[in-house]
Formats: sequence, C-alpha cells, structure tokens
Amino acid sequence: MDLDAYLARIGYAGTPRVDLETLGAIHRAHLLAIPYENLDVQLGRPGDVSLRHAFDKLVTARRGGWCYEMNGLLGWALNEIGFTVTRMAGAVGRTERGEISHGNHLVLRIDLDRPYIADVGFGDGTLEPVALVAGPMTVAGYDFRLEQLDADWWRFHNHALGGAPYFDFTQAPANDTALNTTCQWLRTSPDSIFTQFPIVQRHTPEGLVIILGRTLRRIRPGERTQALIGGADEFIDILTREFGLDVPEMRDLWPAVCAKHEALFGEKPD
Repeated sequence: MDLDAYLARIGYAGTPRVDLETLGAIHRAHLLAIPYENLDVQLGRPGDVSLRHAFDKLVTARRGGWCYEMNGLLGWALNEIGFTVTRMAGAVGRTERGEISHGNHLVLRIDLDRPYIADVGFGDGTLEPVALVAGPMTVAGYDFRLEQLDADWWRFHNHALGGAPYFDFTQAPANDTALNTTCQWLRTSPDSIFTQFPIVQRHTPEGLVIILGRTLRRIRPGERTQALIGGADEFIDILTREFGLDVPEMRDLWPAVCAKHEALFGEKPD
C-alpha cells in the first residue's frame, strides 16, 4: 500500500499537506477519477472492509468501489498524509429501516480547525468535504443540508436529484467488526439493494453520470435526463467509456439485469 500510487491513481500531482486545501483537492480528485460501483456484488465476488482489499481493488486493479472501499481508501490516504481521521458508521434510510441500517455506510470525520465530513462513498453526494455544522450548503451547484437530530445523531440530506435522500451518522468511531458484518449482508442478502441491480456513479466536471439497472442517467444542477441502455455491447461500452471500468464479465449478466430491471421498473423506469 503506497501513498504515491494512490495519488497517481486519482491524478493528484501536488505536495500533500495537512490543510483544508489539500483535503478538498484530494476529495475532488478521488471522486473525478474513481467511480462508485457495485459490480463485484453483482458478480458474486468476495470482499470486506479491509484497507488492503480497497487498495488492491481501487488502485492496483483500477476499479471503482462502494462506501467501505471508497471511504476506507480515502481515510487511509489522509491518515498517511498526517490528517486526523475518524471512521464513522452511517445509516442510509435509518428512519425507514431501523437498526438494520446501522453501519450500511462508512463516512469520515477529518479534524482540522474544526471537524469536516469527507465522503467519497455516497455515490452522488457532495464533491467537496463539508464542515460539520448544521445548516444548508451548496456545492458545485447542488443543495445539501446537515441536520443535528439529537445529542448523538446527525443527518446528511442529499441534493434533490440524488438517489438515496439522506444518511444518518454518529461521531463515535466505527466498529470494524460490525461494519464487516453489515458489509457481508449487503453483499449477499436478496433484500439488499446492492444485489438487485448494477449501480455505477461518477462525478464529472459537468455533473454526474449514473447507471441504475439498464438506465443511464446524466445529472446537472436542476436537470436530469435518462435513457434505456440498448444491449450488452452498449452496456460494456458505457462502463469503459464513461466510467473507465474494464469488467467484460458483466456481459454475461445482461439478461438478468434486463429481467430484474423490467420486474422492478417496467418499461419506463422512474
């Protein structure tokens, strides 16, 4: 696990320092270079919340990842630079799902002049780290909000065109054993959204490009367009061209992707 290899992977050419400018630059570079994706879950491949796994997959194999891998790798890199990093357990959909949601997201707190939230693992979330202060914020043209729910819980509200509308988190350090238990449930359970269909998301200088099932979405501030992906060849081409992902094995899953998409969304998905 080599910091220079990670910085090369995300295209960061500066000299990293323990300051807000570096934090923001690395956060942006990571999101612009490495896509969020659940393709290994779709392919039934093993994985865990370890840093070694995240580095091997995202840096060495030049793949993307989901929250445990994306924020795990970012947290490791920031710690190597000298930042004070706390791994915190998040809960996407806690109001609707209750305790089963605890630990279904990993988020980072970075302590500088004040605490900041760094999160490259929410897929279509904020491009920049944000100060841990209750209230609204606008980042890259999208409106977000942080809300303190009570003495323990905070809520991050996603932008209006985002997928998951929010996640909750506490500031207590995450228990990696508990995170890994939830990670394995998300990887394998038929009730997990990640086993249902492909999810691939990437920030670009223009906005967001997203695959959900067989739908390709493009999001810019105040605007969302979408179209059905026509076939397996187009699907593989989009993965390569739009996301930089070389995963030809997904071609074999295309019939299942189409069948699941039609069962969930019909001919015209939301």
